[in-house]
Amino acid sequence: MPNSSEMPKAPIHPHAVTAGEVVPGDLVALSQEEVERQQWCVVMHTLPESPGTIRVTLRPPLGGIDREAVLAREQEVVVAGRRVDETAVPAVSSPRLDAVEFRDGDRVTRLRAVDPEGVEVTYERRWGIWHRDLDDRTGETVSDDVVRGWAADADRAGYVVRHHSRPAREPSWAGPRRVVVTGLGALTPLGVGVDELWRGLLDGRHGIRELEGEEFQELPVRVAGVVPVDPAMLLPRAAARRMNRAAQFAVLAAREAWGDAGFATGGTRESGLDPERVGVSLGAILGDASVLVGGDRKLRDKGPRGVSPLTTPMTVPSQAASQVSLDLHITGEARTVTSACASGTEAIGEAIDRIRYGRVDVALAGGAEAVITPAIMASFASMRALSGLGLDGGATPSRPFAKDRAGFVNGEGAGVLVLEAEEHARARGARIYCEAAGWGLSADAHHMAAPDPSGSGVALALRRAVRDAGGHVVDVVHVNAHATATVDGDLAEAGALRAVLGEVGGAAAGASPGAGGGVPVTALKGNLGHLQGAAGGVEAVAAVLTLHNRLVPPTLGCAELDEEIGLDVVTGAPRALPADGDLVLSNSFGFGGHNAVLALRRVA
Repeated sequence: MPNSSEMPKAPIHPHAVTAGEVVPGDLVALSQEEVERQQWCVVMHTLPESPGTIRVTLRPPLGGIDREAVLAREQEVVVAGRRVDETAVPAVSSPRLDAVEFRDGDRVTRLRAVDPEGVEVTYERRWGIWHRDLDDRTGETVSDDVVRGWAADADRAGYVVRHHSRPAREPSWAGPRRVVVTGLGALTPLGVGVDELWRGLLDGRHGIRELEGEEFQELPVRVAGVVPVDPAMLLPRAAARRMNRAAQFAVLAAREAWGDAGFATGGTRESGLDPERVGVSLGAILGDASVLVGGDRKLRDKGPRGVSPLTTPMTVPSQAASQVSLDLHITGEARTVTSACASGTEAIGEAIDRIRYGRVDVALAGGAEAVITPAIMASFASMRALSGLGLDGGATPSRPFAKDRAGFVNGEGAGVLVLEAEEHARARGARIYCEAAGWGLSADAHHMAAPDPSGSGVALALRRAVRDAGGHVVDVVHVNAHATATVDGDLAEAGALRAVLGEVGGAAAGASPGAGGGVPVTALKGNLGHLQGAAGGVEAVAAVLTLHNRLVPPTLGCAELDEEIGLDVVTGAPRALPADGDLVLSNSFGFGGHNAVLALRRVA
């Protein structure tokens, strides 16, 4: 209940009078202590009680129940110097809530009615806790018992408390469709397939290796996250010869995801799907830089006739998307997103929107990259971006969020999700991993390579992803961080996460552990290295599995957390995913200030 519109806005100037002088409409406090507590009442009626006393009916100025007091006529009281139209002050009583069954989405309003300048405060219930601000994890929270206590004590304490049940959802016959994840596929430095990826993450293994071959021998850094098998050996020879390495990764990951979603081997026609209603959306920075380098070498060594006619079609970053489209006979669209290391996540977001708004019903989305070449390695080393820690003792040289982090490790691979309109998936009885609930983009506009140290662009992408998912910050239960293990990059991301999700240990009294404190964060580049344009796809696969299995993999390489990070980083062993939330965020940020965040939601 807001302040009464009839309440004048003149300032309060307390002064003492006798009880015999008060008249209806006076704003009165019966003691100096009440004045100090801003506890006033409106005089509603006065009646003679005896020659020396009067009976006064009092009501809180913003509404409430009446109480009567018998005062000696010469008794000193305090008036506010403010007149009130007593007929405009509502008589209301706060109902008890002991028998009410609260549900998430309910609201409670609480107004301190004895304060003429009181402001109504609203609390909304989420995950069994009442939040004053659903987008502030460290804000005020209270329990069901506290709310019931407010209602029980409201009339006596001078408050007005109201319970508002969660509004019934109106039937909707139009609007964006819900998008779900039904299939997963991956080739990573941990091995071939999603099972190898997930098992390696939970076991705390890494796939970073010493680079062999004489072309790497003179480089200052010779370690990378390399897929441990030749993808060409897993494909028919004729097909493999027409694909670059990144496209080979993409086709194998897409085939795995396609089969995992329950579709038939071969593609759309074999699965009984309209190929025009299926799309591909893959992220890549360069795709496979070795093709162009090899073509240039052959030109110098053998002349123009030595250059293969396949050099150009195998060089373009869009080759992975086109080869997946060819392999599975997908004609709806084959899209390529190139936004530095945010490419894979942005490609998934684009696919979500294409399904949401009815352009396609099914999409294969993710990223693929193969840029472990001498020139790329040398360039990153010249930027002083690569870790020079080596593989001593088998430890990973990629150490996200760690005190001794020293840069990222270049990597390769592919990660692909099958996204599907929910009604399409349910109609065919598909297994649903989770909802692909939303995504957010932003740009730093700061530097061509360095992150904005303020983290403001990252924070904007995080908030946009949560908002696009139709959620609130208190719904976030886990973050799969980009965390490349560069000194400045990790700090910028950590600062943005703290700004949006709150500081570790900042839970308000009464909140459950996951409803206002630190959100468990993990980073996978200690296991994989930085897969560039494929990073968002592979890390999205891991985020989906985290939601599905309700288990957060640990951050490998973070033996000692940098104290400036200030996040609840999961290390050492897997941790159970908290139950009091349903959104998982997967972050990807790239050179030039590209920021992309994917929001996934648990499906009950």
